[in-house]
Amino acid sequence: MAALATSGPLFLATAHAATLPEPLGACTGPHCPTTEPAPHNGDFAGQDASVNVFVGGDYRVEGKAAEAEGKVVVLGDLTINKSGGGVFNMAVAGVGSRVVPPNATDFVTVGGSVTVKEKNRLIIGGHDSGTTSYGNLRYGGRVTGEKEITPKGEAVQDNDSAKPFLGVRSVIEATSACAAKATATGAVKVTPSEATFTGDGTSARQVFNVTGDLGGEHVIGLTFRKIPPGATVVINMLSPKATVNTYTGSNSPGDPMAELGPKLMWNFPTATDATITGSAQFQGSVMSGSPKGTVTLSSPGMNGRVYLAGTLVQKGNGSEIHRYPFNGDLPECEPRTSAPSTRPSGSPAPSTHRPEPQASTSPAPTASAVPSTQHTEPSASSSASSSGNPSSAGGEPTPSPAGGSLAATGLDVTAPVAGVAALLLGTGIVVYARTRRRN
Repeated sequence: MAALATSGPLFLATAHAATLPEPLGACTGPHCPTTEPAPHNGDFAGQDASVNVFVGGDYRVEGKAAEAEGKVVVLGDLTINKSGGGVFNMAVAGVGSRVVPPNATDFVTVGGSVTVKEKNRLIIGGHDSGTTSYGNLRYGGRVTGEKEITPKGEAVQDNDSAKPFLGVRSVIEATSACAAKATATGAVKVTPSEATFTGDGTSARQVFNVTGDLGGEHVIGLTFRKIPPGATVVINMLSPKATVNTYTGSNSPGDPMAELGPKLMWNFPTATDATITGSAQFQGSVMSGSPKGTVTLSSPGMNGRVYLAGTLVQKGNGSEIHRYPFNGDLPECEPRTSAPSTRPSGSPAPSTHRPEPQASTSPAPTASAVPSTQHTEPSASSSASSSGNPSSAGGEPTPSPAGGSLAATGLDVTAPVAGVAALLLGTGIVVYARTRRRN
């Protein structure tokens, strides 16, 4: 387990910083949890309208990857191609924060085509012991392969599916580049068995620059010292090819890394090939600013946002991306504003229903080349949910003190529903549970 030492007065040093703009960063919407729960498989713990996984390139699911929780936006293509086939859950996870996107919104948005390879199955939405979480798959190209969308969610063909999010990629590029320019406030010592991050004990934002790998081919531990309570921690991985291979991080409430997680950002500003792997429930959010870069995630669990300008490969045995907000303040070189949008993020899909045309044998068209017709495809209401529970009437998921247990498609990392211990600042503000709410 990581060591985390804090010292010194809180926030004696200040810097120009800002939170990530919507739809990135903190939880948004009227039903954000007051305290983020540790990963569990009980009833839904709230709703989050922010994007949890943003991919500026393509998103490829390989190996034995299991789930991606929360809202997902992919500007390129989405391909599900697990080794030997199997189920991949999106938006609603069997084990995770169990904070789901708002009902009747776009759970998964893909600018290009969605390809589910033979023997694979894509599931979007799900149920807890008494409620249903349902939303849409909105895509710009076409869909091939087996998919299951929880009713009343739909598959919606929309040539402009990615248009509301095109500006988000430039925000990620600029934010990642800016963070990489920040002056380091601490030092990193890397040995064959451990990487130790020692801060200055006072700054509101602790910045560490790493010019090599953390672990590389060998798994190592991570230790943080002299980090003030509530400080944002930015780790800039500056190598063109960078690997983080660690065993540090767990689902247990009170784990030091879990306490850092809501304000911990792993930044890969220029990496063409970045990898996060190991045996840990990896803590913190991940940002990559290179549109030509590829980030490979193969840790058993990722407990944070994933914001990439380039391509995402999710693989590994039971790899899961769990929805946990990033509440930190990142360096700001220029004022950041919300990306322009022709349709507000999380808005309900149009109500027009038309059957989806049969896929042809010709190459899949790009988002810009698809005819301008927009239509929706009714989902298969007779399909079973990913949890194996019978479909219940659609309704707004609400927190429940004790719910039915759902089967996970990945690792069995069930934890108590009790929330992760909140980070309490010296001023008495609860940081870990901070949310931005809007009606």
